[in-house]
Amino acid sequence: MNHSRTSHDIAVVGAGAAGTLTVLRLLRNMATGRPGPTRIWLIDPEPAGRGLAFGTDAPHHLLNVPAGGMSAHRDDPGHFVRWLGDRGGEHDFVPRSLFGRYLAESLQAASDRGDTPDLVRVPDRVVGITHRPKSGPAPLSLRLRGGRTLDVDAAVLALGNFAPGLAWAPPALRASGMLLADPWAPGALTTVPEDRDVLLVGTGLTMVDMALSLQRPGRIVHALSRHGLVPQPHATTPLVVPAAPELDARSGLVGLRRAVLRQIAHCRRVHGDWRVGVDSLRPVTSALWQQLPPADQARLLAQDLRLWETHRHRIPPVSTRALRTAVDAGLVSIGRGTVADAETATGTPGDVVEVRLDNGRRLRVGAVLNCTGSEADLTRIDDPLVTGLLDAGLGTPAPVGGGFDTTAHGQLRPAGDRAPAPLWTLGSLRRGKLLETTAIPEIRCQADDLALLLLDRSAVGTRAEPAPAR
Repeated sequence: MNHSRTSHDIAVVGAGAAGTLTVLRLLRNMATGRPGPTRIWLIDPEPAGRGLAFGTDAPHHLLNVPAGGMSAHRDDPGHFVRWLGDRGGEHDFVPRSLFGRYLAESLQAASDRGDTPDLVRVPDRVVGITHRPKSGPAPLSLRLRGGRTLDVDAAVLALGNFAPGLAWAPPALRASGMLLADPWAPGALTTVPEDRDVLLVGTGLTMVDMALSLQRPGRIVHALSRHGLVPQPHATTPLVVPAAPELDARSGLVGLRRAVLRQIAHCRRVHGDWRVGVDSLRPVTSALWQQLPPADQARLLAQDLRLWETHRHRIPPVSTRALRTAVDAGLVSIGRGTVADAETATGTPGDVVEVRLDNGRRLRVGAVLNCTGSEADLTRIDDPLVTGLLDAGLGTPAPVGGGFDTTAHGQLRPAGDRAPAPLWTLGSLRRGKLLETTAIPEIRCQADDLALLLLDRSAVGTRAEPAPAR
């Protein structure tokens, strides 16, 4: 793919929420007088705005954040609410498909403006990136699955969430043909037998959506995880969140645990709800995570993260009520346990897989759904772009927590003493650096900061910050 090099070319790889938000902020900042000309390439075979999180059309798959917190623009927090109001929508926990539509329409409206730079949609997938720091027409050459190449000055990897990992699944279960490795894959649920019980492995946000989709009379949806913890509900009325506390994690994980519990207990006494205590920590969570030494970070992930996530990433009250009703009716069963082994057996009618749990219990089910959450370990991800970046040393895995090792601005840290490439990322791929990086309020801020940086051509050509001392 040949094009003139008179413009400053920025590629955004991935058109899900993170990629769409990045392009929106690039367009808006250009429209307000940022230097140009700039050409933006948005590369993804799928439509903009939907991605994994917002591609579902099920009306009971709701946003886990009230609409008032879901604006695409941090400088216009009422943007999504106004969009809903213009279409007669409610302003509470709305279907996720509506948010995907909002992102797509917002992008279309922004790109239709006459004072914005060129936006070029490329319905293809990037499968490799070459860095040419001292030669060639541009620093980066992107290789597309269709065989073309695209030369750009900088690229943003907005790859979203990867499919769940399978390290927990015994070989017999993987070979059974009844394991749905990714329940969010298009058409995955149509393969679940109508007349068989189902096992969901994992009891987080995906489990809630899958259980509500699959529960029906005559079937039991079994859900289990090591802890058996499920997401807590949001409050039924809006809460006023106090200012973030002044906490310090440099004394270690034990001291941080005490400080967090004190803050939550204090907020519960003063404000009458533990939720405001958890939410008050949101602005400082990433800074506290970064203050911990790697050994304490690893312990936090192993010992504290699941409990934290069930209280931090909550679900709408209506989803809680629906799930509780299904449990009370015997249609859904939630408990603790792990899969120890599996054996395929012929049922009448159809095939079933008999799953043995670590406590010796056996379940005969027609399908096992992997609801364990997105794989964060990049070395386990079967994606040619990610594998190629790691093999070439253009990126390295984060030491702890998953995703890429990045600078404070999201630039990928290369291996060894290689020169850093003009490659940035945001969202879940910054988990190792930020810990809290998957919700729209965090991603929209990252997208805006990144857009401002990328439009500063002098900053794009600078070296990455040095790695922090440990």
